[in-house]
Amino acid sequence: MTQIRLRNTMSRQVQDFAPIDPKNVRIYLCGPTVYDRAHLGNARPVVVFDVLQRLLRHVYGESHVTYVRNFTDVDDKINATAVKRREEGAEGTLEDLIRARTEETIAWYHADMDALGAARPDHEPRATDYINAMIAMIERLIEGGHAYAAEGHALFRVRSYKDYGRLSGRSVDDMIAGARVEVAPYKEDPMDFVLWKPSDDGLPGWDSPWGRGRPGWHIECSAMSYELFGDSFDIHGGGIDLQFPHHENEVAQSCCAHPHGEFARFWLHNEMLQVEGKKMSKSLGNFFTVRDLLDEGIPGEVIRFVFLQTHYSKPMDWTAEKARQAEATLRKWRAAVAGIEPAPAAAPSVIAALADDLNTAGAIAALHALSDPAELKASAQMLGLLLEDMGEWAEAPAVDLSAYAEHLADLRARAMETKDFAPVDAMKQALAAAGVEVRMSKAGVELSLKRLDSVKTILARELNARVREDFHEAEAWGAIARAMLAGEQASQENQTEMLTKIQQDFLQ
Repeated sequence: MTQIRLRNTMSRQVQDFAPIDPKNVRIYLCGPTVYDRAHLGNARPVVVFDVLQRLLRHVYGESHVTYVRNFTDVDDKINATAVKRREEGAEGTLEDLIRARTEETIAWYHADMDALGAARPDHEPRATDYINAMIAMIERLIEGGHAYAAEGHALFRVRSYKDYGRLSGRSVDDMIAGARVEVAPYKEDPMDFVLWKPSDDGLPGWDSPWGRGRPGWHIECSAMSYELFGDSFDIHGGGIDLQFPHHENEVAQSCCAHPHGEFARFWLHNEMLQVEGKKMSKSLGNFFTVRDLLDEGIPGEVIRFVFLQTHYSKPMDWTAEKARQAEATLRKWRAAVAGIEPAPAAAPSVIAALADDLNTAGAIAALHALSDPAELKASAQMLGLLLEDMGEWAEAPAVDLSAYAEHLADLRARAMETKDFAPVDAMKQALAAAGVEVRMSKAGVELSLKRLDSVKTILARELNARVREDFHEAEAWGAIARAMLAGEQASQENQTEMLTKIQQDFLQ
C-alpha cells in the first residue's frame, strides 16, 4: 500500500499518515460562510482537499473515505441581506429569508466549485441544522467548568485548557499582549471567546438555556464534526487564516467537551493567494470571485491547473500569464488523449508525488514526462484534470494570429511613410470587434485573442438580472446579446467568422 505523508500543522512536521480506521478515513474541511460569491482564495482549500480525497480513495478504496465540508449559514452579512429584503416587502420570517438567501448562495458556490472539477463532499452540513448539537456541547463545557454563562452569553474559559495555543504555536499571555481582543465586561478573561450570543428581535435566534440567541462561529464545526465523526477523526483543515483563532478554538472546545477523544489527528492548512504578486484586495482593484474568472471565459480546468502548480503550503500567485500557459498545456494534453480510454491506473510517478505531502507541482512535472496517452489521461484525472465533463472549452481550435500581425505591421510601416493611418485604424477596429487585443510598440505588433462569452452566457446573465429585478443591468446584457447575434460584436460562436471576414477584407 502507498504510504502517504502529510505536513501536520500541529506537529509542524511531515509525518506518515495512518488513519484511525482504514475502512473509514474521515476528513473535514472548513467550508465557506455563504453570504456572497466565493472569491478566488476561497477556492484554493477546496481544490487542495479535492486532490487529497482523490488520493485517499485511490489508496484506501472509493467507499472507505468520508469527506465533509460545512456551510456557515449564520452570519451578520447574511442577516443584513435578509433584513433588507424584509424591509423591501419580502414575505416570511427573518429565518425564512435567511434560509432563502443561503439557498441562493449555496447554489452559486456549488456551481462555481463544480466548474473547478471539485467533487461534492459526502456530507455538507449547514450550521443552522445543528443548533441543538451546539447547545448540547456548550452545556457539556459549562458542566465541566470549561465555559460559563454571563449576560445572555456563553463563553469558553480559555485558561481551563492547558494546551491552548499548541496548534498556532502561541502562548495565551503572548496572545493577550500582541492581539486585539474584545474586552467585554461579562468576560472573566480577555481571551475567553463567545460560544453563544443573544439575539434581539431584529436578528435570527433560537431558544437556549441562556436565552434567545445564536451560536458563535467557533462552536459550529466542533459540534458538526462530532455529530458526523464522533470525538476523533483523521484530518481537519482549511486556509492558513483559520489556524488562529478559529481552529485553535475548535481544538480547545472539542478536547474539553470530549477529553477521551483526539479531535483531529492531522491538521492541513493551505497558504494564502496573491494576484500578480500582490495581496488580493478590493482596495487594490485585484479582487475577484471564481465566477468573475469563469465569466471572463477562463475555464475552470485552467483555474484548477494554475492552483495545482504551487504546493499548498506555499503562497500561490495568480497571474494572467500562468493562466495562458495552463490553457496551452491543457489544450495539448486534451488533443493527445482525445478518444482514448484512460489506463487502469495512474502512473506510479504521479502517485508518488501526490503521496509526498500532496506535491501537486511534482505530479504535474511527472505528467509532462509521460508518453502513453492512456496513462497521461488516467494520471491527470487523479489531479482532477482531463475529466470528460470539463473539456468542452478546449473543443474550439486555437487561432493562429501571426498572419494578421504581420499584415498590420506592414500597414503600419507604409503608414509611417505616407502618413495615412486610416488603413491601420480600420484593421485595428475590425480586430477589436472580433475580440482580438492589439498591442503596438517599437518592438512590433502583438495580437492576442480575448476569451469571449457565448451568447448563451450573456442571455443567462440577462435572465439572472431580471430575476433580481435589476432591469437596468438586464437591458445592458440584452443589448450585448443582440449585438452578438447581429455580428456587430464578437462572441464565442461568431469569432472565427469575423476573423475570416477580416482575412478577406485586409489580407487578400
